[in-house]
Amino acid sequence: MSKNFDVVVIGGGPGGYVAAIRAAQLGFNAACIDEWKNEKGGPAPGGTCTNVGCIPSKALLQSSEHYEHASHGFAEHGIEVKGLGLNLDKMLGRKNTVVKQNNDGILYLFKKNKVTFFHGRGSFVKGDANGYEIKVAGAAEETITAKHVIVATGSNARALPGAEFDEKLILSNTGALAISEVPKKLGVIGAGVIGLEMGSVWRRLGAEVTVLEALPTFLGAVDEQIAKEAQKLLTKQGLAVNLGVKIGAIKTGKNSVTVEYTDAKGDAQKGEFDKLIVSIGRTPNTIGLNAEGVGLKLDERGFIAVDGDCKTSLPNVWAVGDVVRGPMLAHKAEEEGVAVAERIAGQHGHVNFNTIPWVIYTSPEIAWVGKTEQQLKADGVQYKAGTFPFLANGRARALGDTSGMVKFLADAKTDEILGVHIVGPMASELISEAVVAMEFRASSEDIARICHAHPSLSEATKEAALAVDKRALNF
Repeated sequence: MSKNFDVVVIGGGPGGYVAAIRAAQLGFNAACIDEWKNEKGGPAPGGTCTNVGCIPSKALLQSSEHYEHASHGFAEHGIEVKGLGLNLDKMLGRKNTVVKQNNDGILYLFKKNKVTFFHGRGSFVKGDANGYEIKVAGAAEETITAKHVIVATGSNARALPGAEFDEKLILSNTGALAISEVPKKLGVIGAGVIGLEMGSVWRRLGAEVTVLEALPTFLGAVDEQIAKEAQKLLTKQGLAVNLGVKIGAIKTGKNSVTVEYTDAKGDAQKGEFDKLIVSIGRTPNTIGLNAEGVGLKLDERGFIAVDGDCKTSLPNVWAVGDVVRGPMLAHKAEEEGVAVAERIAGQHGHVNFNTIPWVIYTSPEIAWVGKTEQQLKADGVQYKAGTFPFLANGRARALGDTSGMVKFLADAKTDEILGVHIVGPMASELISEAVVAMEFRASSEDIARICHAHPSLSEATKEAALAVDKRALNF
């Protein structure tokens, strides 16, 4: 097996494994290094996303939603369930199976595309424009060389000072996905994507969930109208969301965690929980990369410094995904990985940050792309808005889920779509139409004049586009 490669990718998450595959497709001799291990110590490529992030969380969200439907929602459909029980071990086992299927799928794709895989931790030894020496610390240490290196080492959960993760009482996303018994009381610090998704999973399964958020507004990055609707719906379900909170001391007992905090009014509060999930963001992972040893520049926040094309301070060294600037999203990492492989081949890789979709997989789902209304106001952009509620959508009524709405924002003069925001059923799938439309610089009228299947949830998208011109047909 050759130890000299055209392209070596350090990290096998969404950005890394896709970059290696695309490089191989372009004719390069490519390798990927990844150290994730499964329960038996074998390779588990896919990074945080596959192992303790996107994939397992979606598996548990689906399972817990089924449980909630069976315990609360089926009755109105005329389906009577008696003796309903929860086998949490089996639910977690299914989640683990889904993860392994994804791990194995990536290993298969490496083999199919002739990407050489190394199981271990990759780090720089030395190098320059002529090539780089990379050490792989695995079961057996070895050294490989590469003309081009793509760093895709991802990110780690950020801990609160003085409250380090033990994954037993104080949990990161990793521990939140593997709680062996439904906690009676669950605390969540951080009302972001991870906090809301994990809080939703355990609330559905029976936990009393309290969310503590430092910011004074709910989902500040989301369009304000959509965020308010989402907060109302999630609160109605039973998530207790506390905004404007200042966290004080966190103390762990034998089987509980106590959180002292000041609420938005300035009053001292104390919460005692069986488990505490801390989801206050993530930090770039450059641990053990030996960036300083080869002069790889990091920015003031610890991210690998890159230009608009993902080039680092070193010749022929690139970086993508969570370890560089931009949103920490798996699909953003994938797009950057593909783009970099194509740039190495002399092509013009394409990543448009303005059309990267965001999704929060709560129920209802929250999804958006482009500018929010508050951003347009701040930028002084003249716009028109159109909204349409799922309450007036026939398919949503048939599904029994009429919560939420679709919202379009379009340029007041040109009618170009500037942003689309959705809270409601299957928002994660519906947002794709908006992404395509915005990538092609479509107008709201373009969507309004396209025939959408009836009955379908996508009709709400068409109706919201019609509403921009105040001509919605069904509301």
